[in-house]
Amino acid sequence: MTIVYILGAAFICGLILLLYMFKQAKEETIKEETLAFPEFPASFGKVSIFFISDIHRRKLSPEFIQPLEGKVDFVVIGGDLAEKGVSLEQVKENIEVLKKLGLIFFIWGNNDYELDYHELDSLLLHNGVKILDNTAFKFESETGELLEIIGVDDMIHDRDDLELALKDATKESFKILVSHDPKIVEKFSGKDKISLVLSGHTHGGQIRIFGYGPHEKGAIHHLPHTTLLVSNGYGTTMIPLRLGAPPETHLLTITSKK
Repeated sequence: MTIVYILGAAFICGLILLLYMFKQAKEETIKEETLAFPEFPASFGKVSIFFISDIHRRKLSPEFIQPLEGKVDFVVIGGDLAEKGVSLEQVKENIEVLKKLGLIFFIWGNNDYELDYHELDSLLLHNGVKILDNTAFKFESETGELLEIIGVDDMIHDRDDLELALKDATKESFKILVSHDPKIVEKFSGKDKISLVLSGHTHGGQIRIFGYGPHEKGAIHHLPHTTLLVSNGYGTTMIPLRLGAPPETHLLTITSKK
């Protein structure tokens, strides 16, 4: 009977853990962070970015992003907007929610190529999304100072070409690089003057046992040649569970460091 009790208790504990992991995977969190850079053009004042990565199979609700309306200058989707089995209609619905915040930039993630990527590309363009596939987009202040969003295509499929993206950028601009895979930081140095990198892909390990996981938990890293944000991401892959690496999105305020 003792063994039966032990097995029963283990089963109940396991079930409770699974329910907790499922619940954590459905959490909706917006992390607000301010990043100050001495090279940020003062004429911009401050720039607010909503960064979301690794949506995968999740659906965005208008209620989730409603508190951000009017507070965001533009949205950046850091790849894996979808994956195999996700309908284009669901992708469209998610884009329509994000469009309420402002202009959307998108870079490709490895799972995005599991869909018919020509159809996905067409859907995004039709809905006014700016696709950064080894290209740059320029903002200019009233005084002529420049801020550029640079995006590289997916590294997993060897579609990234940072050199080409930088050629599309302006040498003297404040540069924000978006790459689905954070390993992009290994492909450039300080001379490229990329101040900030936004990435995801790792899910923060997604399931961490006693604090350990297959990848580091999402965080902001101040490297010698750039600042790197690695997000835990919003969705999950393979299984709809998380433990110790809760989902997150980011409201980033970029400003000048005095």
